[in-house]
Amino acid sequence: MPGRRTLTRTLIAASLAACAALTAACSGGSSSSAPPGSNPEPAAPSAGSPYWVDPESDAARQVRAWEAQGRTADAKALRRISTRPVADWPAGDRPGPGIEKAVRGAAPDGRTVLLVAYNIPHRDCGLYSAGGAHDAAAYRAWVGEFAAAIGDAPATVVLEPDAVSHIVDGCTPAQHHAERERLLAEAIGTLKANPRTKVYLDAGNPAWIDDPGKLVEPLKRAGVAKADGFSLNVSNFQRTEAVKAYGTRLSGLLGGRVHFVVDTSRNGDGPLPGDRQQAWCNPPGRALGTPPTTSTGDALLDSYLWIKRPGDSDGPCRGGPDAGTWWPDYALGLARRAKA
Repeated sequence: MPGRRTLTRTLIAASLAACAALTAACSGGSSSSAPPGSNPEPAAPSAGSPYWVDPESDAARQVRAWEAQGRTADAKALRRISTRPVADWPAGDRPGPGIEKAVRGAAPDGRTVLLVAYNIPHRDCGLYSAGGAHDAAAYRAWVGEFAAAIGDAPATVVLEPDAVSHIVDGCTPAQHHAERERLLAEAIGTLKANPRTKVYLDAGNPAWIDDPGKLVEPLKRAGVAKADGFSLNVSNFQRTEAVKAYGTRLSGLLGGRVHFVVDTSRNGDGPLPGDRQQAWCNPPGRALGTPPTTSTGDALLDSYLWIKRPGDSDGPCRGGPDAGTWWPDYALGLARRAKA
């Protein structure tokens, strides 16, 4: 799965320098027993959530490994992740096989697959999650295979985290803006041709583009009106109430009835205080947020989702492995500190 992160910066050059200079060690050891006052067994994952839970996820395999090693307290804590639905980020030039496998797994119980399409050309401005399709033609083919693999199955797709926000903050060079917006609009059309696919175009987070008005025209040009809405806080840590307020404001600027979803995978304790430049990359002391559910109590907010896979590294910072790599000690810390 491709790793990804969200920049919160005022100057691109400053951010690049900070990324290169990361040397701090990340907290979280591999203790075999839970700390005093650790949380009880998580509730059933199906409550309020229509999404499929992958029985072969990294977290699920880690739980089984720790149980076999006698690390029962750690395994119990990690079931807070393994028993809940998290998004699949199909990697590589051929997304179809992985998506088809998820669709087959979800079908017997009528579950919805949760997917992230993350392959836009010039992705991530050359940083930790750099890459993406070679060119526009390759991207169109990739999205076509992505959509074909879903077919008639129920699916929710978060489309291209960071892509629009990187247009707004200047990280993506201006000569690529029009092509990117066109590709995003085409991708929405391709995915929405499926009868049961929902699509949410990513719109960053309130700590990144602090004025949501700056997102309005790029989102419109990228086809948000034909999507089911937009996504917020993907792979970030902003508190739910702040993100909801931002989403409601952005929805109003887009016409007042545009829906959205929020990534709550790691925002249980909010962002790392006092570190705007590096708060996005493996910050210590964070916690799982609200479990995935469609019961939000807000007419505009369709779902709380775990879009970032809790326990996957943001990149080689604070002692972490490469972006998208499973990091069990970090996952365990998130789970132990969870409040739900």
